Amino acid sequence: MNKNNYLNMNTTVLAFMGDAVYETYIRDHVIKSGKTHAERLHKDAVKFVRAEAQSAALKLILDNLSEEEISLVKRARNKKSSTRPKNVDPVDYKWATALEALIGYLYLSGQIERMEEIIEDIMVKIGEINGEKTG
Repeated sequence: MNKNNYLNMNTTVLAFMGDAVYETYIRDHVIKSGKTHAERLHKDAVKFVRAEAQSAALKLILDNLSEEEISLVKRARNKKSSTRPKNVDPVDYKWATALEALIGYLYLSGQIERMEEIIEDIMVKIGEINGEKTG
């Protein structure tokens, strides 16, 4: 498939892939922080992967996205969903899903360097919000 095929793919499918890829990068990041206890690793990862954090992160990086990426984010955010999130603000859930769709699109279309740039930017910004040093 070419880039345009992925760009026009169902955003739920892109988010499905993006969720897995994003969580893998975050887990890699927290493991490399030097912590070794699984409970601590999990708590640190949750700071990045919970819907509220993903929603905030996407809003913080919007200015750094291309028109194509913003268009995809808007399409994913505005997609009607048949599922209702539990214990999560529905607006945050939509923004988080949009971030996951963006990550999924970049991953599937082979734009790994761009995807990693965005994830790194998110880790820095969320780390700053949480009062942590990243890098």
